[in-house]
Amino acid sequence: MLMDNYFKAAQHGDLVYFKTLNTNEGGKLLTLNTQYDKSGDTALHIAARCGHLTLVQHLIDSGADIETSNLDGKRPLHEAAQAGQVSCVQCLLKAGAQVDSLKRADWTPLMLACTKDNEDTIRLLMKFGANVHLRNKDGWTPFHIACREGHLNIVQLLFYHDDSVWKTASKNKRTPLHTAALHGCVAVVSFLLDKGNYPPDSKDSAGTTPLMDAIRSGHNHVAEALISRLKASVYEEDNFGLQPLHLAAQSGCLTSVKFLVERLNTKVDSRSSKGFTALIVAAKEGQLSVVSYLVSSGSDVNLTDNKGRTALHIAAGAQHSDTCEFLLQHGAVIKADNSGTTPDMLTRKPEVCRLFQNYQTLGK
Repeated sequence: MLMDNYFKAAQHGDLVYFKTLNTNEGGKLLTLNTQYDKSGDTALHIAARCGHLTLVQHLIDSGADIETSNLDGKRPLHEAAQAGQVSCVQCLLKAGAQVDSLKRADWTPLMLACTKDNEDTIRLLMKFGANVHLRNKDGWTPFHIACREGHLNIVQLLFYHDDSVWKTASKNKRTPLHTAALHGCVAVVSFLLDKGNYPPDSKDSAGTTPLMDAIRSGHNHVAEALISRLKASVYEEDNFGLQPLHLAAQSGCLTSVKFLVERLNTKVDSRSSKGFTALIVAAKEGQLSVVSYLVSSGSDVNLTDNKGRTALHIAAGAQHSDTCEFLLQHGAVIKADNSGTTPDMLTRKPEVCRLFQNYQTLGK
C-alpha cells in the first residue's frame, strides 16, 4: 500500500508528499530513486510523463537520478518526449539529461517524440543537439517514423533541419517513401516526391516498391501520385513474382483492383515471370469478390502459371470450396498441370471433395 501511495503521489504531482519523503514510513524507507516493481518507473519517470514540472524540478534538485531506466529502457526524458511534455523535456535537458539516450530497441527521445504531433518537443530536442540520423534496431530514423505517422509539419521540420534526412533506408531497405505510401500519407508522399530524389521503383529486401505498398493497402490517391509523378510501373515485380495488380488481388483489396483495371487500363491477365495472374493469386487466397470481378472483367479462368496450374488448381489446393464452385460455373476446365495433377486430386476437405464429385457426376 505504501508503495502504491508513493507512485500515486508522483502521478498526481503531489509536491508536499515528496518534500517529506526522507522520513522512514511504516518501517520502509522510500527514496527518490525507488522503482516500481511492475514497470521499473521512478517518481521522476511518472512526473515527467504526466507533465508535473514543479515536481520534476523538485525531484531533480533533491538528487533524483535523471538517467535511471525503467523496464522498457526508458529514461525520464524518453517519457516526457513521447508524451509531448515540452516543459519537462526542457527541465531534464537543462539538468544534463542525455539527449540521445537509448531505450530498448535503440529508440531515442527524438524518435519517440516523432510518433506524435509533438512539434515543440522535437524543436527543443534538436536545439539541444538530438541526432536526426540515429537509427533504431530496425534501421528506422526519426524521419522514417514521422513519415509513418503522416504529420506533414513534423516531416517538414526534420527535413528543413537537415535536408539529407530523406536519403535513408531501414535494415530491410525500406525508404521513408515506402513507409508513407504503405500508411496512405498522401501529403507526406507529395512532399517526399517534391524534395527527395527517389528512383521510380525503389525496392526493399522483399522487392516491394512504394507503389505496391500503396496498392495492396487501398491507398489509391497515393498510388496515383506515384504513377503520375514518379512514373512508378504497374508491371514491376517483387521477389515472389507479384505485380501491383497481383498484390491487390492477394490482399482482397477490390478498390485497388478496380483502380488498376478501370482507371489505369492495367491488363487484367497480366502475367508475371512466374506465370501468375491476378486471378490465380486471388484464387489462392479465396478472395471471391476479387475473383468474381476479374472474371466479369474478362480474365481467362483457364490460364496457367509456369507449372501448368490454373486458378482452379490453386483454389482446390487451398481448399476454397466457394472459389472452386464459382470457377467451375464460369468455365474452368478440370485438366492436369505439368506434373499430371488435376485440381480434384488436390482436395482434402469433405465439402471440396463433394463439390468436384458432384460436378463430375453431372458430367459438366
